Amino acid sequence: MHFLPQEIDEYIVAHSQKEPELLAKLNRETYQKVMQPRMLSGHYQGRVLSMLSKIKIPESILEIGTYTGYSALCLAEGLAKGGMLHTIDVNEELYDFQKKYFEKSEYSNQIKQYLGDAREIIPGIDSKFDLVFIDADKPNYPIYFELIIEKMNPGGIILSDNVLWSGKVTEEVKEDDESTLALLKYNKMICEDPRVETVILPIRDGLTLTRVK
Repeated sequence: MHFLPQEIDEYIVAHSQKEPELLAKLNRETYQKVMQPRMLSGHYQGRVLSMLSKIKIPESILEIGTYTGYSALCLAEGLAKGGMLHTIDVNEELYDFQKKYFEKSEYSNQIKQYLGDAREIIPGIDSKFDLVFIDADKPNYPIYFELIIEKMNPGGIILSDNVLWSGKVTEEVKEDDESTLALLKYNKMICEDPRVETVILPIRDGLTLTRVK
């Protein structure tokens, strides 16, 4: 779903920073070999993630939902010297795909992969986070927030993807639509939580920018 006219969307992409060559290759291979390639952050959102990370210069990043590794590499571009990115995914079949591109990048020693359930892995990561990107199973977004909020450094940033869910958040919701119901709960939660301040950006499928006080 496009929240902007197609021609405006194309103009924005054309006048934003170019996609790095390694990420362009990852993009192409994802579309050639992996199911549901639209899950990829892609050129424009990837540049947004990169820019936000470069502004923050985080020492520690957590990503929930690695997919093929595109967004992790974008976020890694802003890492402080000696910083670390922790990225979690439940899909065992994508682990080697991710690793191949991580090892080709200049951030190979700054990215740590985790395979399994993020709800079990996050409590065991011995780190406070400056930047978190949530882009995983929607029903668990509220749980992920509660798991990470106490592990955030003051002034830390939480980015949450797909929060507009193709516009479904504004429509009548079916009782069995678990993902939309969870996103409605999540959007309300982070809007009203006094520990954070939040804005929704209408980028692709909706990207929430949340700052921890």
